[in-house]
Amino acid sequence: MKTFKKTSITTYKLPFSSLRKKKCTQWVPPIPGALSKRSLIPTLLLISSHLFLCTSCESVAVDEPNHLLSDHSVFQDGATAESALVGIYGEIMGGTSFASGGRQSITYLCGLSADTFTNYSFRADENQFYANALNAANATLGQDLWNQGYNHIYAANSVLEGLAGSTAIPTDTGQRLEGEAKFIRAFCNFHLVNLFGDIPLVASTDYAFNSTIARSTTEEVYQQILADLRDAKSYLPRDYAPYSGQRTRPTRYAASAMLARTFLFLEEWTLAEREASELIARSDVFDLEGNLDDVFLSDSQEAIWQLAPVLPTLDTWEGNNFILTATPPTGMTLANHFLEGFEADDARLLQWTGQITGSNASYHYPFKYKLKSGGGGNEHSMVLRLAEQYLIRAEARARLGNLSGALADLNTVRERAGLSDIQGNDQNSVIDALIRERHHELFAEWGHRWLDLKRTNRAGAVLGPLKPDWQQTDVLFPIPQKEIQANPNLVQNPGY
Repeated sequence: MKTFKKTSITTYKLPFSSLRKKKCTQWVPPIPGALSKRSLIPTLLLISSHLFLCTSCESVAVDEPNHLLSDHSVFQDGATAESALVGIYGEIMGGTSFASGGRQSITYLCGLSADTFTNYSFRADENQFYANALNAANATLGQDLWNQGYNHIYAANSVLEGLAGSTAIPTDTGQRLEGEAKFIRAFCNFHLVNLFGDIPLVASTDYAFNSTIARSTTEEVYQQILADLRDAKSYLPRDYAPYSGQRTRPTRYAASAMLARTFLFLEEWTLAEREASELIARSDVFDLEGNLDDVFLSDSQEAIWQLAPVLPTLDTWEGNNFILTATPPTGMTLANHFLEGFEADDARLLQWTGQITGSNASYHYPFKYKLKSGGGGNEHSMVLRLAEQYLIRAEARARLGNLSGALADLNTVRERAGLSDIQGNDQNSVIDALIRERHHELFAEWGHRWLDLKRTNRAGAVLGPLKPDWQQTDVLFPIPQKEIQANPNLVQNPGY
């Protein structure tokens, strides 16, 4: 069991950004930046003040707004506070960055960095992710991963400050929104710390402090993640009734799922097993969908937390980006060596991959989401689902020496895919089978494969033969160069 020293979490503050007025006829929310003064005005502030910006055309700087998201006027009743919180999801799904499932998201970029995708893109930024040869000046790295992740944290912190400063919101509503904001902060911190290593630990909103904030240790960040998730589990609803049965807002189940994942990464096997078991036991709420084609639908019984579409022309960015309709590809395809790793009768190979044939070659692509466009709302972007919890519990049990329990969970997932049970009494072989099963079950979802290779120390052995420029320091992405230049207390990761 890993132990961490107790640390106190300082109340950090982020800057207010300057707004930029764009000359254009179509108005949409902006994509703000991260830790520098030139960025990070949250969508929530824009919603409350009806300030919308165009994402293209030449920009002209204007003055900073003199009203704040955490201003008491935004939190005079539960409805306005609710709108402020919901605005975070609009920001996530309205663009293609960080948590959206889009082309600049964790799902897409970490798939390139791992061994799941083959890259056909001519975009220099994407080629760097695919070759594991990132430059700290990579714009996608800075804007879409680092900046956007911190933007969501800023928005969550703003909600927390507004709730703390308000006496007008009913206690139960305030606690629920506090739990949701802390869940979002923990979720973003989890991914940032796993992509970049030691990161600035930001828990509030003051530019003067954050202009010189240093990186906190990974252990300190994880302590904050755990604290936020435990609070979230206490405060969030125990079912989906407050959201009309829709699974598009976090509940205590989502907090438990993220706790299980976090404990797995921390090698806290007993705690990981406990949290996953809580979810698996709720067969009245969750169940593995018998038909693989139903897993990613909006009414999936496997869903623990989904993100609903906000754009009228598509359901999910995953479907929009992954499904190929023309050749040759101009983005990613599924790598041949990944496809060859499936057993011949694996239903996931048939139902979760698609194929398109051109004049000279055939290309395979992820087909978990069946709709490339249309916006019917039948599919939601899956963030947390039950199959992952079975695999988390299986690995935790295997690490604890409970091989029969591990195989029971592993085979539950395999049986859904139409596969025969795996037998085994050797811990290493069972764990190897579990890591392989995670790749086949969770591919093209949330960078699972990239993070699994890193946390199990398999990245070099797997990626070294595939990526000529591979170095062991590539397991961490570089801190964006603009952040290093703006803050003298930020230190770059080794190898960059």
